[in-house]
Amino acid sequence: MTRKAAIIGGGVIGGGWAARFLLNGWDVAVYDPDPEAARKIGEVLANARRSLPALYDRPLPEEGRLSFHDDLAEAVAGAEWVQESVPERLELKHRVLGALCDLAPDAVVGSSTSGFKPSELNAGGARAIVAHPFNPVYLLPLVELVGDFGILRRADEILTSIGMYPLHLHHEIDAHIADRLLEAVWREALWLVHDGIATTEVIDEAIRMGFGLRWAQMGLFETYRIAGGEAGMKHFMAQFGPALDWPWTKLTDVPEFTDELVELIAGQSDAQSGHMSVRDLERLRDDNLVGMMRSLKRTGSGAGGVIAAHEAGLAHPVAEDGGLPVTFAGQVPQAWVEADGTMSPAHFLEVAAKASARFLESVGEAGPWRHGESHLVTLGDIGTCARLRVTTQVLGAEGAGLHLFHRVHRGDGALAATVECLLTHRSRETGAACAPEALV
Repeated sequence: MTRKAAIIGGGVIGGGWAARFLLNGWDVAVYDPDPEAARKIGEVLANARRSLPALYDRPLPEEGRLSFHDDLAEAVAGAEWVQESVPERLELKHRVLGALCDLAPDAVVGSSTSGFKPSELNAGGARAIVAHPFNPVYLLPLVELVGDFGILRRADEILTSIGMYPLHLHHEIDAHIADRLLEAVWREALWLVHDGIATTEVIDEAIRMGFGLRWAQMGLFETYRIAGGEAGMKHFMAQFGPALDWPWTKLTDVPEFTDELVELIAGQSDAQSGHMSVRDLERLRDDNLVGMMRSLKRTGSGAGGVIAAHEAGLAHPVAEDGGLPVTFAGQVPQAWVEADGTMSPAHFLEVAAKASARFLESVGEAGPWRHGESHLVTLGDIGTCARLRVTTQVLGAEGAGLHLFHRVHRGDGALAATVECLLTHRSRETGAACAPEALV
């Protein structure tokens, strides 16, 4: 039976929640009085469809059904998860969350609030939890959870099943964890612009060319542990701890948001990024996130570990009508595409290697096999976001050798390439070629 989520508020965050559930096979009902809600969510969903499936080397579940409702009770009827993403006004959240808890007494009711504590949200008698995500919700796995432990256990199961990472806060606090850290950086950045030390572009370059790359894989404390060298974290703190007493930052103060400061920051931001539309920036961001997170998936670091665990729980593709086994199904990430807009030969070979590995796994032959020779023939173009489906045929198996023939199909069924592979079985002990114990 298809599971259902209800999304209350269809802005950027609500739309991201809708896309996350929908692309993981849930039906999604949206309630938002904004007449533009369907268009806005449609644009978020288009971004999600071109990016989320590209994280995985297995197909996501069949997409759920999206519906829009004018009646709140109709929207939440039968929902297991109800997510409130209305504007950050406490009196509005009280009204909405109170109604949701009355209308959906058996559902998990989560609030996307970035600042309010559960005690504040539930002051009017609601039983909501904080489920604070990060934009884009359909790609970034983190959800900060705060609230009743019994509800959080249900929330864990649901969020993990859609590829997210629920992070429990043991104590409630204004702005939770991540936004408190971000605000510290934001305040100091405002001072740097206010005092004429740096422009918005210079500050962004300092982050994305340096510590931002480290943080994505190791976070803050693990990064500093390495900085301490072989002596570790204690050495780092002894060496750099005294700097906390130096007047390096202005984190206890905030520059006044005068019209002049707002104009200065807005003007610098326009000069930095005004040549790109918001949609162009979103697509660039998503393509980069997919590329980075796929790299992290190889090592299981950071968000990559969450993606790998979610992928392991996805069903393998199956053959249709008893045909050849389907050994790979997925979507082409932007990083696989060359300047002419078509998939690179190297990534056709990567897909073939994944297909070979899946075939051997499916027949119970997990021993070490090495690709000795591969022959690629491209028959049609495949571009970014294209769906791929690979079938595999055994042409021969003798001694230590295995001869496979992979057919790479586009989403429309057209044959895009063939890859003929010669594999050799190797001994685990010596590395020498040897026949496998069982015939393939």
